[in-house]
Amino acid sequence: MKFGHFDDKNKEYVITRPDTPQSWSNYLGSTEYGAVITNNAGGYGFYKSGARGRFMRLRFNSVPMDQPGRYFYLTDKESGDYWSASWQPVGKSLEEYKSECRHGTAYTTIKSEYSGIKTEATYFVPLGQTFEYWKMKVTNTSDRMRKISVMTFCEFTNQWDTFQDRVNLQYSLFIIKGMLEDNMLRIVIQDNLTSGDPDVLIDDIAMHTWMTLIGAEINGFDTARDAFLGPYRSYHNPLIVEKGKCTNSEAYGDNACGTMQTRLELKQGESKEFTVMLGIGDARTTGKRTVKEFGSLERCDQELQKVKDEWHSKLGNLIAETPDEELNHTINVWGLYNCLITYAWSRAASLVYNGERDGLGFRDSVQDIMGVAAAIPEESKARLELMLTGQLSNGGAIPVIKPFEHNPGHEKEPAAEEYRSDDCLWFFNAVPTWVNETGEIDFYNKVLPYADKGEATVFGHLRRALEFNLERTGKHGLPCGLSADWNDCLRLGYYGESLFVAFQLRLGLTTYAEIAELINQTKEKEWALAEREKLDKKIQEHTWDGNWFIWAIAEDGTVYGTKDYEEGQVYLNTQVWSVISDAATRDQAQKAMQTVNERLATPYGIMLSAPPFKKTSIDVMRAVVFNAGIKENAGIFNHTQGWVIMAECILGNGDRAYEYYRSFMPAAFNDKAEIRQIEPYVQGQTTYSVFSPRAGNARTSWLTGAAPWAYYSVTQYMLGIKPEHNGLRIDPCIPKKWDGYRVIRRFRGANYNIEVKNPDGVSTGVKQIKVDGTVIDGTILPVVEKGKTCEVEVIMG
Repeated sequence: MKFGHFDDKNKEYVITRPDTPQSWSNYLGSTEYGAVITNNAGGYGFYKSGARGRFMRLRFNSVPMDQPGRYFYLTDKESGDYWSASWQPVGKSLEEYKSECRHGTAYTTIKSEYSGIKTEATYFVPLGQTFEYWKMKVTNTSDRMRKISVMTFCEFTNQWDTFQDRVNLQYSLFIIKGMLEDNMLRIVIQDNLTSGDPDVLIDDIAMHTWMTLIGAEINGFDTARDAFLGPYRSYHNPLIVEKGKCTNSEAYGDNACGTMQTRLELKQGESKEFTVMLGIGDARTTGKRTVKEFGSLERCDQELQKVKDEWHSKLGNLIAETPDEELNHTINVWGLYNCLITYAWSRAASLVYNGERDGLGFRDSVQDIMGVAAAIPEESKARLELMLTGQLSNGGAIPVIKPFEHNPGHEKEPAAEEYRSDDCLWFFNAVPTWVNETGEIDFYNKVLPYADKGEATVFGHLRRALEFNLERTGKHGLPCGLSADWNDCLRLGYYGESLFVAFQLRLGLTTYAEIAELINQTKEKEWALAEREKLDKKIQEHTWDGNWFIWAIAEDGTVYGTKDYEEGQVYLNTQVWSVISDAATRDQAQKAMQTVNERLATPYGIMLSAPPFKKTSIDVMRAVVFNAGIKENAGIFNHTQGWVIMAECILGNGDRAYEYYRSFMPAAFNDKAEIRQIEPYVQGQTTYSVFSPRAGNARTSWLTGAAPWAYYSVTQYMLGIKPEHNGLRIDPCIPKKWDGYRVIRRFRGANYNIEVKNPDGVSTGVKQIKVDGTVIDGTILPVVEKGKTCEVEVIMG
């Protein structure tokens, strides 16, 4: 079943049926002032933190799942009929009500048509600002004069800290006030404690929000939510909307809302436009100042164009034209946009993440950099430095970094049992990715503090990351899993050994040696290679099970992931990382990946493990708490899918890599969206596997490590456009049926127009490369002068 289509020209996804299987959402704003909005205008807003700065309320895990939101209610003054400018919350019959939602890059436009009235509402946050616009256009398409009342609605939180707002009601129900002053709604929490500083947006004591109309008269208002909705009613049938007139209620405790009414008279064919401005800060100071500068329809249009230009420029870093249109949608718009949003908000704010992760999860945020290093190199550098300063002097890491209060050199070291074994090993993926993109080799020599004490060069930070794992090994000489490796459900005992981390460590040692050679640190290279050799012997001695690699050895000596262990016999991570790390022999690699194909591959992606856990003790594998076929219990954990693509491409299996990629690619399910259910334009954390009765359902969209790894694997491994410190390597691994593809790649300020031709129908191999008509040696395109454009022809064979 199809609910919408891709519009790559405008970089939008167009939802033509509003009754989507789940709420399909988008993000507005920035990490300063952010918002989530759905195809039916549901969602919420937050300042800096989705947990501690949420000023607009959403009821999580509710029915429907995206209410309340940013609503316009319209009432026909003659008939008394009313509806909403988005299909929900009123929910008119779709036989009479037409709707179109265009989710764009940090803006959303929702159009509707009902009873001879068209509406068009566009929502966005101007760049660098702490307020949002809701621009509304109302058009009379009927054959007579129409009198239409329009009311706005949003629901404010009583306390910006979500726990206080939703749980500590004996306190938070009694601290909010709302009134209309100087043509502006003023919502204030703990007004008696206002600091008096006109520039303070939130001081943890008083919290202010303001709201006004531009381009239309405010004919009435309500700030008391219960007065607006009425008793025993809800968002679909508010009492005030039904009566057609606001009561000018003022919130004084209980709950507050933002309702302003304006009355329109529209001749046949006439349109009228106005806009809502809603922001944080004191209405009497910040609000007035903001409206004075931004309060016009013309300025609203200008700011919207700035938002589009800014985001579209980020998406222009790599544009691909392949034989697969759905893949093109993914690469050119939504794959990277998904990466950018995930990078910005980590796992902190969505329709599912509800404040339980306040800050930047260390391991996730380091990996997120890989998806955006090319698009936003300066921002990703700052994030990379922030994460490096979250590393402790012993080489481990603080599990969560809170950018708004992080204090390098003075952070408290976690308890020993809280360390995770994989945290800082992700630097060996992220740091070279950034350096190779920018060419800033001297970054390895930059001195940065540790989180707790001391400092080191970035190269020194990498050394400590390796030593952290080398110093913590089990009985077989493999790295300890500690509180968890990448799989948070795995409980091996502190000294249990993780093969996944062993493969990560091996890749880290190899990468460290390569960096050491690059910056002329010969002794460091020799040290790393010697350590790698010792590790290789232990891997080969203890971890190969005949057709695949085990996944762990518990502290008590139990070996998991063998043919003799009933549950979780085959574990995806150790198979693919044996290839990525180059720890496996060629024979082992081929057997391991064939086992993946036979035991873990499904039409919806590759399962994390199989068979499911049902009897294994929860003390060992916490995934047993999940239903079989979901998340870590033999589900399809989409974070891992990009690793599978990388492994198959390393082995030269272009057809299989492409088949796998399409099995988890959101756009491939656009015409059968009822299967996947979540948005067909972004990744989800988990997909139900064939061990579930609902195979193919996906959940927890947008904020997931699946986004950066999916984008990284398809661009750098399938398309084979790989930045290296001395140029741009071209090394494709594509399906044999492709006759070629084109890529425009922006690299270090220059543009590379790359045409890849595949006359012999191969998956891998480059026969010849021409740059501006001249054949070059090897497969690395030279770095050209900034501002220049070069034409590249690649012949595979």
